[in-house]
Amino acid sequence: MGAHSRKCDWCGSGTPIVRDMEPLNSDYQYWCVECARALIIKGDPIETYRELEGEPIYGRLLDEHCTLKRFYSFVAA
Repeated sequence: MGAHSRKCDWCGSGTPIVRDMEPLNSDYQYWCVECARALIIKGDPIETYRELEGEPIYGRLLDEHCTLKRFYSFVAA
């Protein structure tokens, strides 16, 4: 399946912007911006991730919404 035809694993409709590289459940690896933001706000951000759109969209979401002082790892392609 091509990157542009893939949908968010959680909502099934959004275009993924981030991939969880160490998911607890392999059924939920790809997240759209709305679902990724919800994870961060809920307090369960993706810790080891790969940006999919070539921009640090998820990194900016972490900067804006994450108050936890944990280490997050960006994984290069």
